[in-house]
Amino acid sequence: MTLDSLPIGQRARVIAIDWTMLEPDEVQRLQGLGIEVGTRLAVAHRGVFGGRDPIAVLIGRMTVALRRSHARAMAVEPV
Repeated sequence: MTLDSLPIGQRARVIAIDWTMLEPDEVQRLQGLGIEVGTRLAVAHRGVFGGRDPIAVLIGRMTVALRRSHARAMAVEPV
């Protein structure tokens, strides 16, 4: 399952990230936010228009807005 398909409120752990799907500056930004294999997170909200961007993700006590394309690059497993 990828992060973009995770139900709202479901906690999960990142099990893989396909960094090749992202631009180098996007990779650096996400890594700077602490997103890496093993990170525990949950989807808090999704945008309401069109592609449902952005996706609000809870990482610890921090809320991060991600593009759907970024979330699609992350494989997660429910915990």
